[in-house]
Amino acid sequence: MSTALEPSSTSAAASTIRGEAVRAGDRVFRGLSRGAGIFILATMAAIAAFLVWKAVPSLQANTASFFTTEEWAPDAKPSYFGIAALAFGTLMTSLIAMVLAVPVGIGIALFIAHYASRPLASTLGFITDLLAAVPSIIFGMWGIQFLTPQLQGFNQWLTTYLGFIPLFQNDLGIYTRSILNAGIVLAIMILPTISAISREVFLQVPRAHIEASLALGATRWEMVRQAIFPFAKPGMISASMLGLGRALGETIAVALMLSAIYSINWHITEPGGITFAANIALKWNEAGTIGISALIASGLVLFVITLAVNMAARLIIARRAEFSGAH
Repeated sequence: MSTALEPSSTSAAASTIRGEAVRAGDRVFRGLSRGAGIFILATMAAIAAFLVWKAVPSLQANTASFFTTEEWAPDAKPSYFGIAALAFGTLMTSLIAMVLAVPVGIGIALFIAHYASRPLASTLGFITDLLAAVPSIIFGMWGIQFLTPQLQGFNQWLTTYLGFIPLFQNDLGIYTRSILNAGIVLAIMILPTISAISREVFLQVPRAHIEASLALGATRWEMVRQAIFPFAKPGMISASMLGLGRALGETIAVALMLSAIYSINWHITEPGGITFAANIALKWNEAGTIGISALIASGLVLFVITLAVNMAARLIIARRAEFSGAH
């Protein structure tokens, strides 16, 4: 009898050992995952604390309103500077980039994923992704040397036929180094990010959903609206927010495309404008002690804006259970 029970006892013991090993592996993995999350949060908190610490001296020395002043003279006696013009330039160029890049990027992703033949889709996907590898300074030089001259006719057309809209007025008659041109270059730069992520999300749509929609008599566009877009909406929002994050923080290309004029100018076809990142790049080497502190203070504002944009994106996704994955 005892001999007959030995294999069963051995198998049970082996199963127990394997179960304990699996549970130990789960505990290790859980601990590593938790540690990684805590490390990210600690890093973000450390960055925020550093920026606040370094920004305090300039904020104490500033004699102007930090949020509403357009001038930038932190090393003057007395010191006066503000972020109004920087915030306007950053948000306006990013908004133009998003308006242009999001529909084009999603359209490219949709064509590659569900319309183009496989050889053509592979080629287009490779070319689109290749744009992400181009350095920012190349985009800036291309934009100022080639794109800006080509856009002069388009900018003049906007002023001639849409000049009754304040955005497209141009009282100077000069169409270089404008916010509109910088926004177009930014749109081209963030296009690969939006397109690549959206394409991968479109490819993850269950085939059964697509075939069911077509089997019910839907046209191709109706199938896209009914089966693909609802499933892919969180990924499309995430792709757009990642593109916006790059647009907000882009430095060299924008510094080359814009004239460093510290004023709020709603005429986007006129020269002028500056962004947070471009201002930091242009002013860092010539700034004094208070100037560097002021640049870090502006970086702190950009840091907060980026966090706010990402938090807003998460809230948008979480508003409906089917977008967030909750039930």
